[in-house]
Amino acid sequence: MLRGNRVGLRARHEEDIPILKAELYDDVVNSSRAESRPWRPLTPGSKDPRLVVDDQEPGHVPFSVVELDGGTLVGTATLWGIDNHNRSAHIGLGLRPAYRGKGYGTDVVAVLCHYGFVVRGLQRLQIETLSDNAAMLRSAERNGFVREGVLRSSAWVLGEFLDEVLLGLLAQDWKPGSKASAAA
Repeated sequence: MLRGNRVGLRARHEEDIPILKAELYDDVVNSSRAESRPWRPLTPGSKDPRLVVDDQEPGHVPFSVVELDGGTLVGTATLWGIDNHNRSAHIGLGLRPAYRGKGYGTDVVAVLCHYGFVVRGLQRLQIETLSDNAAMLRSAERNGFVREGVLRSSAWVLGEFLDEVLLGLLAQDWKPGSKASAAA
């Protein structure tokens, strides 16, 4: 498990899947804002490709996020689009509704940076988020990410086009926090 100040990133457990599905992906509004494709219901019992881990997919590393005190499932985090040649990747995360607005996102981003830069040896991490996602923008910027641009009207979300903000962080600009980046 990778450890931050308040959260740990661990392998996805089978019992995490129904909770994450119900609280993150069955919520049409949340899912529509988080995904780059249209929301659609999944047949009960089917394997949701967003949640079921494919250990053979080297460009996508999903984690379950848990509280360090007690191990309660907080959400999901992912390093995706990993490009080993250019040594870059994208960061994504989703927190269960009860855990939003409590500072967990900043800690998750810090741990993903540690994983990307220290464990994987990447040079660049990138985040794309909707321009009105203040929580993600704050979590990214607190970890040193810099706004590099706005992708105007690039996301179709629930009947309207929204802007996305592109943020980047280079390994040499990363300033590891205390425990979040040092523990593995």
